[in-house]
Amino acid sequence: MALSKINAFEQIEKRGMSFKTGLILSGGGARAAYQVGVLQALAEILPKNTRQPFPIITGTSAGALNALGLAGRPGTFRYRTQALSTIWSSLESAAIYRTSGFAVTRNALKIAWSMLGGQSNHITPLALLDNQPLRELLAEAIQFTHIERAVTGGELEAIGLTAMNYSNGHSTTFYQGQAHIAPWSRARRHSVACKLGVEHLLASSALPTLFPATRIGQHYFGDGALRQSRPLSAAIHLGADRLFIVGVSDQMNQPSLVDGHPLPPPTITQVLGQMLNGVFLDSIDADLETLHRVNALLSDRSNRELSRPGIDGMRLIDSLIISPSQSLSEIAREYVNELPRATRRFLNVTRSIRDNGSGGALSYILFEPGYCQHLLRLGYDDAMAQRERISAFFDLGASPSDQQIQHWSAQHGPVVRKPLNPIQRRWYQLIGKSIRRL
Repeated sequence: MALSKINAFEQIEKRGMSFKTGLILSGGGARAAYQVGVLQALAEILPKNTRQPFPIITGTSAGALNALGLAGRPGTFRYRTQALSTIWSSLESAAIYRTSGFAVTRNALKIAWSMLGGQSNHITPLALLDNQPLRELLAEAIQFTHIERAVTGGELEAIGLTAMNYSNGHSTTFYQGQAHIAPWSRARRHSVACKLGVEHLLASSALPTLFPATRIGQHYFGDGALRQSRPLSAAIHLGADRLFIVGVSDQMNQPSLVDGHPLPPPTITQVLGQMLNGVFLDSIDADLETLHRVNALLSDRSNRELSRPGIDGMRLIDSLIISPSQSLSEIAREYVNELPRATRRFLNVTRSIRDNGSGGALSYILFEPGYCQHLLRLGYDDAMAQRERISAFFDLGASPSDQQIQHWSAQHGPVVRKPLNPIQRRWYQLIGKSIRRL
């Protein structure tokens, strides 16, 4: 399409030598389908044969599933995003957890008995839902052996997944990367170099009380978003100089009054939805605000001041965030009938479906085709709406005008949009003009 994109792939490769772009995928349950839509659009914007535009990838909770989906699969970036889209398009709750009403009731009774001080001989962590189907899906969809090949081959600098340690409450980033990357430790958060596997994914995505904690070593871990106060730091510690962030936070403000009357009291599901928002969505917005302030501070400081102790290790971090243009909570309410019968019956009994604002919790657990496909389309459209910003972020350049194309053609030869026949090709060779295809 553009002359400036003839060598766009080479430009990205060269820029990657001096600037390392990190991809950050936040948590959010079923909302993570939106991330895949954004990545699909990005794959179309980047040159077709781009293999891996992100040498550094970090993910939390459901974002960790997408992160491993990109890193744990060979092929071009476009092929990997298409594979992720295929999985999310056909996803349903039964592929994530056992939807039997009997199993959910039995697990709920076990939790209630445990809370009342009853003795239990269980050897596995308690949770409302059994996520064994998710374990089987991950083992089938992700080629963990490819991650090691990508790291040793230089395609991938590092990939990190964050989980929370239930023993001490620390946020732990498990990462697999090149040998020069050193572990780090900060207040109530640290990293562990390891070979990533299914257990790390299950731990990072184990929603509290819903999914069981996962044992890694001698400790049990749960959803990484629970204590992740600095969701951008892992990518920066791994060496990223630029951050491409795909958020799943609703940008729409909900009114406090409806027709001049106060809203009804919140339901349990509505309260749970706001709690999940606080866990998954608020921290990344706050950390991004801090990043902008640090960038402003570094930009205003002189080189002499930057060498002072305490700030000498800081560097400017460029960032671009893509987030939903529509409320994912409202979209979830449109697809509530896709939920398994047992789950839908529970929501009806608690009036969670009928009351205003109940879509918050639904948007996290609605692993159903209609809802996920809607989020895929929304993510794609939102990213395409910011195509110019994305192109500038990856230094793809702007499309040339017709006058520029004519000027280039006069000097170097015609620019064609389809294959030439042998006679045309021979004629251009005789008059000494080279040919470039767009």
